[in-house]
Amino acid sequence: MSDPTARFAEIVGDHNLLTGDAIPDDYSHDEELTQPPQKPAYVAKPATAEEVSRLLVAASEGRIPVTARGSGSGLSGAAIPRQDGLVISFERMNAVLEVDTTNQVAVVQPGVTLTALDAATADTGLRYMVHPGELSSSVGGNVGTNAGGMRAVKYGIARHNVLGLQAVLPTGEIIRTGGRIAKISTGYDLTQLIVGSEGTLALATEVIVKLHPRLDHAATLLAAFADFDQVMEAVPKVLASGLGPYIVEYIDNMTMAALIHTQNLELGIPDAIRDSCQAYLVVALENRTAGRLGEDVERAGELLASLGAVDAYVLEGVSARKLIEAREKAFWTAKAIGADDIIDTVVPRSAMPKFLAGARGLASAAGGAAAGCGHAGDGNVHLAIICKDAAKRKQLMTDIFALAMELGGAISGEHGLGRAKTPYFLRLEDPAKVALLRRIKESFDPAGILNPDVLFAAGEA
Repeated sequence: MSDPTARFAEIVGDHNLLTGDAIPDDYSHDEELTQPPQKPAYVAKPATAEEVSRLLVAASEGRIPVTARGSGSGLSGAAIPRQDGLVISFERMNAVLEVDTTNQVAVVQPGVTLTALDAATADTGLRYMVHPGELSSSVGGNVGTNAGGMRAVKYGIARHNVLGLQAVLPTGEIIRTGGRIAKISTGYDLTQLIVGSEGTLALATEVIVKLHPRLDHAATLLAAFADFDQVMEAVPKVLASGLGPYIVEYIDNMTMAALIHTQNLELGIPDAIRDSCQAYLVVALENRTAGRLGEDVERAGELLASLGAVDAYVLEGVSARKLIEAREKAFWTAKAIGADDIIDTVVPRSAMPKFLAGARGLASAAGGAAAGCGHAGDGNVHLAIICKDAAKRKQLMTDIFALAMELGGAISGEHGLGRAKTPYFLRLEDPAKVALLRRIKESFDPAGILNPDVLFAAGEA
């Protein structure tokens, strides 16, 4: 391709193509802590799937690497472009195309933020329930990373809530997968293959998401435990109780202290209890009626006490909302306390005590620390890693990921591998599986232009 600038401008219009110094720094990074920003050569802002198709055909012909971008709120470096590359920004493709209450789905473009989608469904009694910590994140970003969040214990992750896609292959074909249907057993499930692929296989240009009923009454219990293992032992019993919590989170004492300080939380926890507790369990319940919610809260309080909680506090209204918001902002808290890296490893719930003890021991042996919180209901552990020596930190991360995999887990539960975690994945994963994934990648993307530094980048951690 002799003149990429002219070709891209012809497709999206001069005013929707940025090059050189006109590209703002924001397009050079996401929120990952360790990867250096890189400004791309081009930023194109398409308005239609057809424009995305033409951009990808042009990029394939010119072997120009392409990075898709939604809100740039990711935590793995998957939105960091190549310096000679093209960013396809979906900021103009941000419409809620339809809210279908009969089939309980919404049809949206990838640039729609979670905040905008929630507002669009507010009057329907329905809601999209995939809520990662940053509500400015886009639905397209949810698709790319297979996003989760605190409500996944009840409502599932993106993979359970994305029913269909319109997607553009890097060869230019526009395909539709899935639909407004609850199940499908017709050939390979391309929807689920594209979900979580971090922009390496195809670019979603339309998403059909599942909606759930909004429940009007909610309350949050905050239970303090003197022993960390008691928290982990309590989780399966809470989940088996029939109470149906939509949030089950653990927060260790160091992270809770940081949240209280940085987010100015007033939770009414006596100092004596705060000083003696190793960790907290957050259990959020919801119901259609206040009476039934009250009964569930009482049962949950009794259950937590029987499982060893020193005390349990019922938070409603503003207090509950502030605690949940603070937990959702745990990444920013980790940055504030000087975290050098963030991990979102997932292990079986039963393995969480062993994994957390092992991770802390590894961090201590490396002269660092590992503190955090996580989705206790689904084994997704979020740890802030503090280790200033880069070489020691790299080995520490490798050891922690290896431990998670030995226990039946995986490197990432919801952030994705991105640029940051891909080297660890290539070092630790079964080579036969990686080879198979490469063949899938090649079948979708024969020119190898889509996010080439993610999943299959050369080099090791």
